[in-house]
Amino acid sequence: MKLSIEWHYVTKKNQQTIFTSEPLAAAHVYTLVDDMQKTGRVKQVILTDEHDSTWTMKELKKYLTEMETEPHDVTVYFDGGFNREERLAGLGAVIYFQQNSKNYRLRVNQQADYLVSNNEAEYAALYFALDLFDELGVHHQEVAIYGDSQVVIKELNGEWAVTDNVLSKWADRIEHKLEQLGITPVYTHIDRAKNDEADQLANQALAGTAIHAQKEIRKR
Repeated sequence: MKLSIEWHYVTKKNQQTIFTSEPLAAAHVYTLVDDMQKTGRVKQVILTDEHDSTWTMKELKKYLTEMETEPHDVTVYFDGGFNREERLAGLGAVIYFQQNSKNYRLRVNQQADYLVSNNEAEYAALYFALDLFDELGVHHQEVAIYGDSQVVIKELNGEWAVTDNVLSKWADRIEHKLEQLGITPVYTHIDRAKNDEADQLANQALAGTAIHAQKEIRKR
């Protein structure tokens, strides 16, 4: 979650002015405002999130305390592979997150025989990754999502129109899932070489090797 700070500042000579910040990470906002208030010259502070809801420092502190024990700083990599001859798809998802001051990586794949194209496999792979949020308990936060499919990333970013009816249904499912979980996605297109973990998982799923593994790691 990101918040904007509006603070009313008063000088020693009682001159007043109002400053407004750009959206900043919640933890950074708490540290800044706490430091400002110690000066004794801040008359009023208004914190506003991406949904135009206002927060008090007490509410923000409680949120940050709760988030420390829940998965946060979540990053998702997804990839879908499709074998046209066998009409079989492989879905791969890698999720990095922090929880209780530790860093984790979840690697999961799945084979699918109900898809009809590579682009659909890519969309299905992203939905598959988001579905894992229920298992992890990820909700109400900003999530970085990386994929090597220009179609999926640019269509969900709104850069390209979704003209295919099948893909449009997947896009709707993904948007509904994100809304349901309170997730704000930040989509980024990457080269296949930078998506090697998810790509490998998708290929392993196509070969019939199922993987579902979580481990503590050094921060990526």
